[in-house]
Amino acid sequence: MKNTIVFRFFLVLITAGLVYGCSCEKSYEGVDQMVEQAKTGINEIAVADFKAKYDNFDPFVLIDVRTESEHNHGYIPGAVNIPRGVLEFRIAKQDYWDNAGLYMPGKDEEIIIYCKKGHRGTLAAETLRKMGYTNVKNLEGGWKNWEMNYPLEYEKNLEDIGHDSGGEVGGC
Repeated sequence: MKNTIVFRFFLVLITAGLVYGCSCEKSYEGVDQMVEQAKTGINEIAVADFKAKYDNFDPFVLIDVRTESEHNHGYIPGAVNIPRGVLEFRIAKQDYWDNAGLYMPGKDEEIIIYCKKGHRGTLAAETLRKMGYTNVKNLEGGWKNWEMNYPLEYEKNLEDIGHDSGGEVGGC
């Protein structure tokens, strides 16, 4: 009987060591590897497919995860700017959306994310998926892809960039 108790005790210790001793977190050699891994768990939307949704006035929430400065120099009309670094803190805060004059998206509403080229958008889409948002898509190729295909369909916040209409961030 005593041997059975000791055996079970050691079995529990070994199992606990295996469960808690090995890290399930994946480590990456660089950000490109991290983005490629994230792409396997998210959905992307081609710029032409997004443009069709946009033109049809399909319901979706469009989030630009670039920095405020990047956003101010050019953005897709209708996009709300929530930089990647604060996305997790703002996406589910009712007062943030109220201050923006918008409604807070539900966990099942379609959310389309974009950044400059798609990398931050990929990571942002993965984060939202992990937070329980079920219908998130990253705009394939990001802002640059939109700008190349639809160069006349964007807006700027001139008052926030000192009336610099050259489109250069920090340029002279």
